Amino acid sequence: MASASSAMDTNGRRGIPAAAFVEDVQTYLTQLGLDVSSTLNFLQERLQQYKMVEMKLIAQQRELQAKIPDIEKCLAVVATLQEKKGSDEPILADFEVSEGIYSRARIEDTDSVCLWLGANVMLEYSCEEAVTLLKNNLDNAKGSLEVLIADLQFLRDQVTITQVTIARVYNWDVHQRRLRQVSGSKE
Repeated sequence: MASASSAMDTNGRRGIPAAAFVEDVQTYLTQLGLDVSSTLNFLQERLQQYKMVEMKLIAQQRELQAKIPDIEKCLAVVATLQEKKGSDEPILADFEVSEGIYSRARIEDTDSVCLWLGANVMLEYSCEEAVTLLKNNLDNAKGSLEVLIADLQFLRDQVTITQVTIARVYNWDVHQRRLRQVSGSKE
């Protein structure tokens, strides 16, 4: 007897197994040697797995969508510092010290900036290095977002295919039961 998992998986995308569209339920079940109940159970489990992966991908998408504007703001700040470099005009800036608590700073001519890298790590970079790092981070974040959106679309297609397959298997089973009832009542 074939395993439902191996028979239903076709090539996937980044670890997400592809759902096989079942055109002929009778042939499908016969080839696999599976009954309707085990097939429906597997398909329901697969559907739940898809839904869990979808929730994770949506959370990652939200994180990236929040991260991109932050990186763009940092790039704009560094660009402003570079523009003002060499002029005697100081920059007045409000910055967040803690959540909801701001302080005003007077920034004199500077050649470097400090960037948060995460995990409570901050490093000082020259403005040119900071721009390079931030642009690289922005490109990576945008590229990751594009891949994530493609993964979500692929996943949604698999959910649809699985839902259609569940409906087809269920409807085929109902039809087979009715045929058995009709043939049983004629005898």
